[in-house]
Amino acid sequence: MLHINDITYRIGHRLLIDRATVALADGAKTGLVGQNGTGKTTLFRLITGEITPETGAIVVPKRARIGQVAQEAPAGEDSLLDVVLAADVERTRLLDEAETATDPHRIAEIQVRLADIEAYSAEARAATILAGLGFSEAAQAGPCSALSGGWRMRVALAAVLFAEPDLLLLDEPTNYLDLEGAMWLESYLARYPRSVLLISHDRDLLNRAVDGIVHLDAGKLTYYRGGYDQFDRQRRERQALQLKMRKKQEDQRRHMEAFVERFRYKASKARQAQSRLKALARLEPIVALADSTLLPFSFPEPAKRLSPPIIAMEDVSVEYEPDTPVLSDLDLRIDDDDRIALLGANGNGKSTFAKLIAGRLEPQDGRMKRSHRLEVAYFAQHQLDELNPKLSAYDHVRELMEDATEAQVRARVGAMGFVTAKMNTPAGDLSGGEKARLLLGIATFSGAHLLILDEPTNHLDIESREALVRALADYSGAVILITHDQHLIEASADRLWLVADGGVAPFDGDMTDYRRLVVEGPRRRKAPAKADNPKTAAQNRRRADAEKREQIAPLRKQIKEAESRIGELHKRIEQLDTRLGDSALYAADPARATDHARARSDAMKSLAEVEEQWLVLTARYEAAAADGG
Repeated sequence: MLHINDITYRIGHRLLIDRATVALADGAKTGLVGQNGTGKTTLFRLITGEITPETGAIVVPKRARIGQVAQEAPAGEDSLLDVVLAADVERTRLLDEAETATDPHRIAEIQVRLADIEAYSAEARAATILAGLGFSEAAQAGPCSALSGGWRMRVALAAVLFAEPDLLLLDEPTNYLDLEGAMWLESYLARYPRSVLLISHDRDLLNRAVDGIVHLDAGKLTYYRGGYDQFDRQRRERQALQLKMRKKQEDQRRHMEAFVERFRYKASKARQAQSRLKALARLEPIVALADSTLLPFSFPEPAKRLSPPIIAMEDVSVEYEPDTPVLSDLDLRIDDDDRIALLGANGNGKSTFAKLIAGRLEPQDGRMKRSHRLEVAYFAQHQLDELNPKLSAYDHVRELMEDATEAQVRARVGAMGFVTAKMNTPAGDLSGGEKARLLLGIATFSGAHLLILDEPTNHLDIESREALVRALADYSGAVILITHDQHLIEASADRLWLVADGGVAPFDGDMTDYRRLVVEGPRRRKAPAKADNPKTAAQNRRRADAEKREQIAPLRKQIKEAESRIGELHKRIEQLDTRLGDSALYAADPARATDHARARSDAMKSLAEVEEQWLVLTARYEAAAADGG
């Protein structure tokens, strides 16, 4: 379906693609990965013919149709359904011709072709795609002009999916989808009947929807079979092998050079020395695969831990317009170490709930109690526009550290993941990912007790997303996540709350259950039925919650003690591993090496016992919490 043959492309003096070659089979579903700025979107423009390569060629079958999401989202008065149907140009043309054709033979040809392309079931197919991307039946009949930019991009995505091109090019399609839309797209692409080339930083999408990965790195294209996890493993294995081969070659080179240096002027060895010189000239250096630079995120710890709960709600409702609550009857609590991911389709109230927690919206009814010294850090994508485009990362941080030295300010900017060369770049010239880094660093600058992250990964590449996962794991405060990145949820959240039908409630299941619900079941999960007497029911719930907290408090304390002990043992084992990794120790002090080995064995045994204890305690805690709920 696609053959990229020895192409080269430059932007100015920068060599972006360097004699790259790759071939994709008909029907292949392939992910295109690489760090931001390596040229992935440029490669798409080369494939579509928008730009031409300096050398080489890109070949697709003669009549193959290439499709991608329109750069300009539809904005007219046509209904969403009509816009999507119009994307099938052949169907539209044949239907128009059928209304005016008079020749019986041509009419017959038109009807046969319409039947071949399933033209008369097209409305049902278009409606199914729109529904999968989050549009209700009523919304599908409405005009595109009534939608915001993000929702219009969903319509554009629906249109290209409906058109079913022979080669479908998708560039970060989940950036304008919610979690539910991303799950549906993942399932749809896995069943797509033609070829797909997909740029994405969504690890789950790249694991479930593709059967191969093309990696763009240092101007070269390399194909790997399997999803992203298999690519990551294969590349690391290849990297380790090349490092090993490179070391072996360097040893060989040093040996040859030493021989030449020693014998090149001795008549008896001159011929061998000359032979070694020629071999050295032919010895092509093995270039080790450069590992992607993992720029860290760092979230300062709160100065002082707060006693749980840090936020408690009783019968809370929140609204933007009088007597029109967005969310109501909220009876929830957030503890100082909770990791909560909010599930639910866009428009259900996730961001409204986040603003309520952050103190940007006040409750209209009920009681909401916050810890007195609670500090909340709030990050949302729309805040990227609030950065001063003329100020650099250094300038933004300097405003928060007026009395600090330049070295202190630069150290803080570096902790946000900015290398020296980027510290003085105006924010207007930073990439989307770099702006997100800066905004995250500013939002969390003071050491908050609670982080609220609303779609933090939209502009981050896979390496940066992994850095975010690590930073959240190291952070000791509470976290509330709104994200379409399933990997981030599974790696960082230990509680799932579903925002649906005007309420927020714990989700009974894990992400696998939720994915099944989204893909196979109804679009939204019904919230628990409300009691006939809300006030009495709320009082009963509060009483039961108080009793439950009192019963399970000792278990929670034991779990924290076990976690602390696990951390100590891991640190002890790392220290012993470092000492045992010193080869000089075995020659200098064998007895000490034996003692270290015995101590490591004892620490590993203790770690296994404490981890088993932690698992038992956690199971008892979760069972008690479930019984209480």
